[in-house]
Amino acid sequence: MSDPDSEAGGVMKEYSAGPDAAGMRLDQWLASAIGPDFSRSRVQTLIRQGAVAVNGQAVTETKRKLAEGDLVTMEMPEPEPAEPLGENIPLDILYEDDQLIVINKPAGLVVHPGAGNWTGTLVNALIHHCGDSLSGIGGVKRPGIVHRLDKDTSGVMVVAKTDKAHKSLSEAFADHGRDGDLERAYVALVWNIPSRMTGTIDAPLGRAADRVRRAVVPETRDDARHAVTHYTVLERYGEGQKQAAEAALVECRLETGRTHQIRVHMAHIGHPVVGDPDYGLAFRTKANRLPEPLKALVQALPRQALHARLLAFRHPDTHMIMRFEAPLPVDIAEIVEGFRKM
Repeated sequence: MSDPDSEAGGVMKEYSAGPDAAGMRLDQWLASAIGPDFSRSRVQTLIRQGAVAVNGQAVTETKRKLAEGDLVTMEMPEPEPAEPLGENIPLDILYEDDQLIVINKPAGLVVHPGAGNWTGTLVNALIHHCGDSLSGIGGVKRPGIVHRLDKDTSGVMVVAKTDKAHKSLSEAFADHGRDGDLERAYVALVWNIPSRMTGTIDAPLGRAADRVRRAVVPETRDDARHAVTHYTVLERYGEGQKQAAEAALVECRLETGRTHQIRVHMAHIGHPVVGDPDYGLAFRTKANRLPEPLKALVQALPRQALHARLLAFRHPDTHMIMRFEAPLPVDIAEIVEGFRKM
């Protein structure tokens, strides 16, 4: 193996595959070649992002088999800044004890630091609020975080303050409530009225062509991840009004927890979330068919109308089931009320 540049951070590194590499998966061999600084999952992410080439050709297949003599190059990411610092950001706390804290996350708040958002995140706020009690088992960039919501999705979240709580809650979220210890329900305002009052969307998700968004993909694809969403129609709007745009308020419950899962799945069946800037752009003009002031409210909504309404879990210490609900935030509630008056 050769390493032409010893400093990581926006530079290219080269690795030459020896006899032992023949027949090995690219991600497995490269993770071993780089050493402990990069986990295999981190290497897989870089491969899928197009940061790895074999013999000068970009490769996005993590399972690609290597041959002796292959020259593997990887564009190393910029070094991450030091661990996040606490910031005095207000939190809407629903519950707190020595083991965990439950919050109602507002739209616009990023959960943990990352590219383009190294400050002003929920983690920064939690570090300021919790101090040294925040669990570090999730890593220095995500202390205490066992699940997350998209930046522009509001609603209930639980954060671990001890390693014991982190382990217990992480296991519950990994199981997605199959053992009955976890319950999550989201409310979404979607365009058009589903033909069935209840339904299940079972469609694997992977990266979209732009490598940023997600999309429904064939289950045989390398990055395909099993994803199941159950939905129930709660309210229907504009039904039978020929000139009006139809919409529905639906409850979604997750059997799996993939990135953007509800947003992609609902768009996939023709019911994108109102206001969704990534998966509902084709439906944006539907707002023109709404009466004022509802039309103006929908057009001014800067985010997807998606809210994590309910979260229930077993407390890691008392073993009691705890249940928390957060009402619709004002921006979504005003729009829903406008649809009800149509």
